[in-house]
This record gives sequence, C-alpha cells and structure tokens, in this order.
Amino acid sequence: MTATKALVWFRRDLRDHDHAALAAAIHAAPQVYCAFVFDSEILDALPTRQDRRVDFIHASLLELDAALRARGGGLIVRHGKASEEIPRLAGQLGVTAVFANRDYEPAAKQRDGAVAARLQTQGIAFHACKDQAIFDGDEVLTQAGKPFSVFTPYKNAWLKRLTAADHGIFACAGALTDSGLSGVPTLEEIGFTATDLAAVGIRPGMSGAQALWDDFRAGRITRYGTLRDFPAVKGVSYLSVHLRFGTISIRELVRTALAQQADVWLSELIWRDFYFMILDRFPHVVGHAFKPAYDAITWADWPAGFAAWCEGRTGYPLVDAAMRQLNFSGWMHNRLRMVVASFLSKDLGLDWRLGERYFAEKLNDFDLSANNGGWQWAASSGCDAQPYFRIFNPVTQSEKFDPDGKFIRRYVPELAAVSNKYIHAPWLMGRLEQESQGMVIGRDYPAPIVDHAQAREQTLARYAIVKTSV
Repeated sequence: MTATKALVWFRRDLRDHDHAALAAAIHAAPQVYCAFVFDSEILDALPTRQDRRVDFIHASLLELDAALRARGGGLIVRHGKASEEIPRLAGQLGVTAVFANRDYEPAAKQRDGAVAARLQTQGIAFHACKDQAIFDGDEVLTQAGKPFSVFTPYKNAWLKRLTAADHGIFACAGALTDSGLSGVPTLEEIGFTATDLAAVGIRPGMSGAQALWDDFRAGRITRYGTLRDFPAVKGVSYLSVHLRFGTISIRELVRTALAQQADVWLSELIWRDFYFMILDRFPHVVGHAFKPAYDAITWADWPAGFAAWCEGRTGYPLVDAAMRQLNFSGWMHNRLRMVVASFLSKDLGLDWRLGERYFAEKLNDFDLSANNGGWQWAASSGCDAQPYFRIFNPVTQSEKFDPDGKFIRRYVPELAAVSNKYIHAPWLMGRLEQESQGMVIGRDYPAPIVDHAQAREQTLARYAIVKTSV
C-alpha cells in the first residue's frame, strides 16, 4: 500500500514505538500526521468528570506528543465524535490514507466501520492493523475451522502457530510531519478535572510503563507463578492499565516471557488474546451469557446486599478488603477479582452483570473483553468457565492467600488488632474476646451478610435449571 500523505489515528496504543499502524503509515507515505480524538460518545457516558482513566490518557498524550514533536511531528488532538472528527481531519490535511490499530469491542467496530465508510466517500483509504493482540481474526481456529471456546486448546494452538515474526518489532523510526495543528488540550478544556493518579501510585505514559516493566522483568517475572495469588505480596506486574491504553507493546512482553521461559506469565498474556477473540467472534457476550442457558437463571433482587458488596461491608474480611482496595485505588488484585465475583454471584445470588458494570465504572484498567470474560468465568456462564458447583469459600480463600491477614489489615483497619487466628472469620470470636481485641461484631465491623454454607446450597438450587440444559 502506498499513499502521498497518511494520518495515524491513535486510540488504545499511546506509544511511538513498536506500533503497527505508525509503522505501516511511515512505510507507506512520505508525510505522516498523528492524531487522537477524545471521543465524546465515550466521555459523555462517564458518571463523573473526575475519572482516572481520562487523566491517565491525558497525561500519556502529553508524553506521546512530546515524543512525536522530537521527530518533527506532533499529536493533533480533537474532542468530539470520532466518527466525525477523523474524516473531517483527514480531509483538512489532504491525506490519502488513514491508519489505525484494530479494536475488538462491538461499539468500536461499529465506529470504525462508520469512519471507513465516510473516508471512502472522500476517496481516502482506511487501513486497520493488528497491534493489541498477537493473533486475531482467523489466525487461531479449531481443526474444524471455528473459533475456540475453551482456553487450553486455544493456548496450545496459539503456541503451535507462534513464530518469531508474530512478536517481532514494528519499526517506527523516521521523521514525521508537522501539521501546525498539534497540541493537547487541558483536561478542563474537555470537561474533566485532575485526579489522584500519583497518590495511588500510577505513573502514566510510556515512561511509566517502562519503569514498571523494568522492575517486573528484572526480578519477578520468573517467580510470577508462585507469587501471583498473594495480594499482600509484590508479585504481579501492575502493567494492566498500561496494556489497556497501549503505553507498552504486547509483543515486547511476549518476547521477554519467551526468552525468560516465564510460562505462567505468558499464559496470562494468551488469556488476553483469548478474551479479545471471544468478544470479537461472540459479541452477544455483551449483556448476555456466553452459554445461553445461563440467561435463564433467576437472580436475587437484593439492593442492600449489592450495596454492602460495593462498599466493602459484607462481613467477610477478604471480600471487604478487596472491594475497598478497588474503591480507593481503582485496581484490584486478580485473585481477589475472582473471589469477589464468585461472592457476588454465588454467595449473594446477584446477577454477575451488576458486578461487571461496577468494575467497568471503577477499574482504571477496565477492558470490556477481560472484564466480561472474568465475570462470566466466575458466574460459570462464560466460555471455559469454572463449573457452576465450584463456589469459592471466602474464608478458605482468605486463609490460603492472605494467611497473616496483612492485606486485610491494610484495607479493613477496624480489624487491625484481631489475631491471625480470627482475622479471616472474626465472628467466630466470643464477645469477651472481641472486646479484648477492640472489635465488636455488629458495632465495629458487620456480621456476615450471608452464611456461606447456606448460600452455597441456594446457589446449587438456583443453577439447577442450567444443569438440565447443558
């Protein structure tokens, strides 16, 4: 493909290196412009004007703009409907092609289709590149030529197909073109205000991603498999928000995982591709169970129970600590995401979609594919999900993964003085013991909102209708 002038439309790929669309544009055209759109169709739907994700994007754009300016270009930033702004800008710049990296969300695919159609009427080509996934489309299929719905066979096929070319570097070196239109508006100019990114330990941009990546690969990537399940331990990469907004390349992560034989970490990256594929090929998962039979479940109507879960006052310390971590920082450890999701759907009997929406609102690293996949896994309604009769016990999960209660005490300070013996189930203490440890159930910390054993039996009964259908 060749073009006289090209426009690179940045979206969830906020870096100037190892970038498929940027590399393709530089290869195709002697003049390359770069743009980003604060899409009002996305921003207007946000519940608050103080959103860490918007702040993260904004700060990352400032760094990206500086990097592009150092190469003779700069970032043109617009605020409006992307489906209108990109065709308008392409016409204004007189480009003959627009390059962007593929997105797999239904709304994004619809938006890109609308942009491509408008550009076509202007005689401008639209090129969608593969960047945020290692494999997409028809690249990994079953022997019958269909998309996978079970992870392990998908992983095996993914690994079998993988070659060095699939995780090679997209060369993005070369001068860019100054449009004279570059510049990043302030947060206030797009209707938002600054947040507490620094206070919750988030450093945006390519530099923030690189610092986390250097720290992780230098000492923890090969120990990830033994450290990843313990929320009080620094065991994971903390790169999720950077992967979400593309301030680091997935190919770099895969290359390093292969080189260091970090198989467990690599498996997590493959899960990411798997959920992209599921969302792309089975868009009904947005709002519906992957397995249609699970849409027949009658969920409990319990607003007070949902509120207690959201606010971290269920009476189960690990669940409450996890939810308070989310509410405070916008992040939650992956083991705890599974625990609280299981608790919502299988202890409280509430529709998994309530939790999915709450996470979508709160998570800095919210990604529709992974969030939907994780929630459906926990609720047993998704592809390759845990069996419906597998119900996490929140106490045994706590004992196993936070044995000394270090994580609990950090986020549930009212339990700080409780001994290790009772930190996971403080209601088992007698009244005198509670008072001696400065924590009375029902006064300083809530009693369990449900009895886990009883809730388990109710869940098995609730899912019985499914058992006869699948």
